[in-house]
Amino acid sequence: MKQPTKAIICAAGLGTRFLPQTKAMPKEMLPLIDRPVIQVIVEQAVAAGVTEIIIVTGSTKRAIEDHFDRSDELEAELREKGKYDKADEIKRIAELANFVYLRQKGSPKGNARPILNARHLINDDEPFFVFFADDFFRSESPWPIQLKEAYEKTGKSVISLIEVEKKDADKYGMAILKNEISDRLFELGGLQEKPGAENTPSTFASVGSYLLTPEIWQYLEQEKVGKGGEIGLADSLNELAEAGGVNGYFIDGVWHDTGDQLKYIKAVIDLALESDEYGAELTDYLKGRLAQ
Repeated sequence: MKQPTKAIICAAGLGTRFLPQTKAMPKEMLPLIDRPVIQVIVEQAVAAGVTEIIIVTGSTKRAIEDHFDRSDELEAELREKGKYDKADEIKRIAELANFVYLRQKGSPKGNARPILNARHLINDDEPFFVFFADDFFRSESPWPIQLKEAYEKTGKSVISLIEVEKKDADKYGMAILKNEISDRLFELGGLQEKPGAENTPSTFASVGSYLLTPEIWQYLEQEKVGKGGEIGLADSLNELAEAGGVNGYFIDGVWHDTGDQLKYIKAVIDLALESDEYGAELTDYLKGRLAQ
């Protein structure tokens, strides 16, 4: 079975919810303590065997390229000051994978556009990951590995699922479940976009991590315009699901969305509480603040 070695990271969004912070700094570079969000995604993809990271960006995203580039001057300065661990870490980040950068272009827009922009870099016979650069899972086993293990069971495209309360079904694409293949793995009949509590087909929602097989291209390349005049990945997934080609995997982990301020703050706090360095002291601090 062909193994995925490439990942497309969609990172062209403007990040308007975080303005004015994101006027000069991409939202994907917002720090999770000492690592930007996009670095967490890259590291987890590399853990799953990815060797080529294709980042589709916009005109204000130069900082992403700089972050994953070598900085000989900075490394040398750190070593001169005896900060060898910091210098080694800067070097390690640049050597995580082979990085390719593309500018998003073309219309109509939509979350399928960056995937199509990277089409020429994906071979006709290879599966590939797709990630959106503002959400990730906090999990014991990297979530791309979980997706890959699910793919290896059936050879079909796999999308990540989380369980949500019915009242939140108006915020997500909700999964139409057909058959349970194994623990946490389901055959999908498709996705129903934001159906609401009364109409939702399940309590499982699709979030932004995918392992797609080459069969998806025949639908994506048609560039069918959906709601809002955009081309959406979900529309192509629904067509592939009708042909029996899509599964959903209920990821074992905690999903974090850094796309708005409150969810971002929660993600930072959760990661800090789990830190060996900061966790205990932060716990005491928060208890004290809440007691006031």
